[in-house]
This record gives sequence, structure tokens and C-alpha cells, in this order.
Amino acid sequence: MRNNDEKKRQKLINKLIFLNVYNKEDHKLYELPLSKLEYEYRRFKLQNHPHGEFGSIQWV
Repeated sequence: MRNNDEKKRQKLINKLIFLNVYNKEDHKLYELPLSKLEYEYRRFKLQNHPHGEFGSIQWV
């Protein structure tokens, strides 16, 4: 189970780096627990979703 958590953690770290949420050289990123990484990823997705509240298409 610990191995699965570590794989999931590494995937989230890679996604957050790819999405420019964190810099690759930011050592704090590698120290964050899995729950915090999941929170940061969800927060990014909600803020940047194309159909989100403020960036959505508005019918006139």
C-alpha cells in the first residue's frame, strides 16, 4: 500500500510541475504529504477549468 501511495505522490508532483503550479527546483514540493498534493491539484483544476464559474461561456 505504501508503494501505491508513493507512486500516486510522484504522479501528482509531476502533474503540478507540468502545470507550472510548482517549480521543479522547489524542494518544498517533494516534502508535501499526499493529502496536500491532492488538495493543490484539485484546487488548480477547479480554478482553471474552462467551464468554471468565471471563465465559462455565457449565453446572452
